[in-house]
Amino acid sequence: MATSTHAAQAERKIDAESQNKQVPQQDEEKLKKWYIGSIDQGTTSTRFLIFNGLGVPVASHQIEFKQMYPHSGWMEQDPREIVESVYTCIEEATKSFTDMGNSTDDIKAIGITSQRETTVLWDRDTGEPLYNAIAWPDTRTQAIVRELKAKRGADKLQDICGLPLSTYPSALKLTWLFRNVEEVRQTYDAGRLMFGTIDTWLLYNLNGGKDKNVHVTDSTNASRTMFVNLHTLEYSPEVLDFFDLDPERLLLPKIVPCSDPEAFGSIASGILTGKKITGCLGDQSAALVGQLGFEPGMAKNTYGTGCFLLYNVGEKPVMSTHGLLATVAYNFGGKRKPVYALEGSIAVAGSAVKYVVNNLKFVESSAKISECAATVEDNGGCYFVTAFSGLFAPYWIDDAQGTMFGITQYTQQGHIARAAMEATCFQTKAILDAMEKDSGHKLTELAVDGGMTDSDLCMQTQADIINIPVDRPMMRETTALGAAIVAGFAVDVWKEFEELKEINKEDRTIFKPQISQKDSGKMYSRWNKAVEMSRGWLDSDTGNQSQ
Repeated sequence: MATSTHAAQAERKIDAESQNKQVPQQDEEKLKKWYIGSIDQGTTSTRFLIFNGLGVPVASHQIEFKQMYPHSGWMEQDPREIVESVYTCIEEATKSFTDMGNSTDDIKAIGITSQRETTVLWDRDTGEPLYNAIAWPDTRTQAIVRELKAKRGADKLQDICGLPLSTYPSALKLTWLFRNVEEVRQTYDAGRLMFGTIDTWLLYNLNGGKDKNVHVTDSTNASRTMFVNLHTLEYSPEVLDFFDLDPERLLLPKIVPCSDPEAFGSIASGILTGKKITGCLGDQSAALVGQLGFEPGMAKNTYGTGCFLLYNVGEKPVMSTHGLLATVAYNFGGKRKPVYALEGSIAVAGSAVKYVVNNLKFVESSAKISECAATVEDNGGCYFVTAFSGLFAPYWIDDAQGTMFGITQYTQQGHIARAAMEATCFQTKAILDAMEKDSGHKLTELAVDGGMTDSDLCMQTQADIINIPVDRPMMRETTALGAAIVAGFAVDVWKEFEELKEINKEDRTIFKPQISQKDSGKMYSRWNKAVEMSRGWLDSDTGNQSQ
């Protein structure tokens, strides 16, 4: 694939209208002095950023935390370490903020965004977790998924909750914990079992744990559990019954809108003690909000540990017939109705790059992967199906496993590095095709964010494969920005979406396709052949690799 000098060939997007419509001077000066804290708790790292009212980050701190892989396909995290990482980031970023001469009194509120389906269970009486958090990419539930797909009523679930039976949602992780951890079952039988995704666990602990017993979640995170009726945004008795769960014994968090001045409580200890938490939403919804995707037909793609494309479908959920998920995009509450999205979820994106770095040791850091890939002109016929957790949307192939095709004596490190990046780009193409079929509309441009978008090579490759321009913002912390926005709305930093229109609009980079549709079609055809050949590598009963 021809790539040339991508940064030089990418165009700078200048919105002439926005140059003429500036925020009134007095409002701009006021917004510069209003600040919002944003907790961004991701799959592999935690960060805390402080934004001013113009959406500009002025202080931040980030740390990685330990990932545990007890068995092939398993991925766990320490719930206590996650909480500690949040407190550390808050302390360090806030110290940087005050060292600049600012006061914590100027921070109007705190927003939270987090990894979604990752599941934590704890005892109401002790406030202590009963097991490690089972992370969203974990695939230990493959055999349970196959069992439940044969159960009566399984075919009705997706129409209720928008999600297919797969290893992805929280409900399956909870089912595994019930069957395999005796303490979980005993606590459930005693009526003390508290369930939550990471947002709920963080809110519970930031508010003081069992003493305050704040047990809430927002609409976007709740919609990722499978337990919620997507049409009513309330827990579904039918779904709970399907999973043999008694809501009198399983303590489920209260579902509230993403933006609320009271529901999420306040920070109970540390440098920001007493500061209100007024916004909460899942990381992919936060990225859509941070990209200002407030109109139906707007979409964004976030390239993080996984890759997630959300497409705003408006105020009524659209149930996909082409392998996508229906989900809550955001819910600002008040007089505003919830807004829904179609979502395409790719389990492995940035984690494929980490695999090349940590396991294959081609380069010393993820930042060097583009340099390695740029040592060759194309993939040399090498295709890497990065199915480390099976394949998610739009394929939903649970028994696929990571496979590499087209290797010859000609294959070099650069070809494999390039193939690892291309895997995400090809899956994005598959999701966009499915979205076009579900929505009846074709995107004309794709807004992007996330760590992999730092690579000009990756973004140019993405534009070439999908044959539409790719739009990258200069400030790429859009997930954290989205959490700040929902928190800011709850305390009247902003009151209307129109007030946000200038945020993060300057110096955006547009990558335009540089190869023909025919050539990209040939590459995509080979990718699809590789996907089909990746099927069936796991035993259908145990989830172990076939011998």
